[in-house]
Amino acid sequence: MNKPLRRIAIFCGLLVLALLIRDNWLQYVQADSLQSHEKNRRVTIERYAQPRGNIIVDGKPITGSKATSGTDLKYKRTWKDGPMWSPVTGYASQIVGATQIESIEDGILTGNDDRLFFRRTLDMITGKQKEGGNVTTTLNAAAQKAAYDGLKTRGKGAVAAIEPSTGKILALASTPSYDPSVFAGNSTKDSETFGKLDKDKDKPLLNRALRETYPPGSTFKLVTAAAALESGKYAPDKATETPLPWTMPGTTQPLPNEGNIPCENATLRVALKVSCNTVFGKIGSDLGRDEMLKEAEKFGFNKQQFVPVRSNASNFDDDMNESQTALSSIGQYNTAATPLQMAMVASAIANDGKLMEPYMVDELQAPSLDTIEKTEPKEMSRPLSEENAQLLQSMMETVVNDGTGTNAKIPGVTVGGKTGTAQHGVDNSENPYAWFVSYAKTTSGSPVAVAVVVEDSDASRQDISGGGLAAPIAKSVMEAVIGKKG
Repeated sequence: MNKPLRRIAIFCGLLVLALLIRDNWLQYVQADSLQSHEKNRRVTIERYAQPRGNIIVDGKPITGSKATSGTDLKYKRTWKDGPMWSPVTGYASQIVGATQIESIEDGILTGNDDRLFFRRTLDMITGKQKEGGNVTTTLNAAAQKAAYDGLKTRGKGAVAAIEPSTGKILALASTPSYDPSVFAGNSTKDSETFGKLDKDKDKPLLNRALRETYPPGSTFKLVTAAAALESGKYAPDKATETPLPWTMPGTTQPLPNEGNIPCENATLRVALKVSCNTVFGKIGSDLGRDEMLKEAEKFGFNKQQFVPVRSNASNFDDDMNESQTALSSIGQYNTAATPLQMAMVASAIANDGKLMEPYMVDELQAPSLDTIEKTEPKEMSRPLSEENAQLLQSMMETVVNDGTGTNAKIPGVTVGGKTGTAQHGVDNSENPYAWFVSYAKTTSGSPVAVAVVVEDSDASRQDISGGGLAAPIAKSVMEAVIGKKG
């Protein structure tokens, strides 16, 4: 070969090599980023080219799909009782994207998941339209309705309910809420509707059950009581050495109780029943920050939960002095918890000290309804021994039978609970948050643990209490789970 031809051949060879390198770079290195690029409309067109699979509750779909016109996106998402279920499902909007289960399980719902590869290949061969798979949840429709209906009349708030023996989430409600259907399309109206919701000062798009951390108030005394029992230094019916008033270490400030209640040297049972700040503040201070931190983290504090939707980490500080530890031990100072977290506390106590990982996706299904993936219950930790858990159960049952939680009583059912009225605003200047944390027990076990928080800005301050506002909601959720009314 003469020199000019050799040069041309080498040059052509280099061009082919560059083409191959570029092609492989695009197909293998940049494929994911190009596929998810905001300007790659073909991905969006393909995602909405067929109906999405459904999210299932109690064997029935709570979602659907609707054919559209005047757009290259053929189908848009619909929901049944959207405001009630949006804290569970999230939204799938052609114009703003997807959140929560709609986002996390998008591959299954659209049929694009790698585990559906052979199904997609078969559909291509047979000419059958591609179908999405289904997401089957652990939710209980009756419990969700009871939670949502109870909250609707109270303005802002949230409910989380868990099956203690497995960790299955039975209800996850948040108000104010929104209907994902009203911005599921890609029109100007959809965009404007979402914009209004996003800017609403009441934050309807916020999932308060998972993403809002509140001061837990006296409901945190359950964690302090667990730490006390686990230390071996306290017993339910043994008098504590708690003076009245009790001055927090390093200060001249007595820790006040709410009203004239019998807290001097009160037993743990009495202190939980009437909610003594002095008793539990002193216990937390005496046990010390490290012991309290260890117990709180066993219950899940200071760690995000993925159910699979992410839940904010609840907080118990690891850098406090004795007086700050005392305040934290009664749910004040910087202590903060999500409703899910406090449901986990009640769940662990009801389950004889064993905390199961919370989850709300039971299984993923192929379009053929074959199971692709099944969630198995998994133990997360053991915050307290079986013996101490049962002692704490008896104390919580005293709260409901004879104390501040009588509004949660259910005839013929054993109910344990703890009320809380958490300070809110600078110097407690705003209306407090009303909490109730509880469980219900039948002869067949403990089917449900519930946490309710209510932000009722319309109620008179003197009328706000966990027992008054939150306990009736918890009661209705527990009744829904166990199928008992009145």
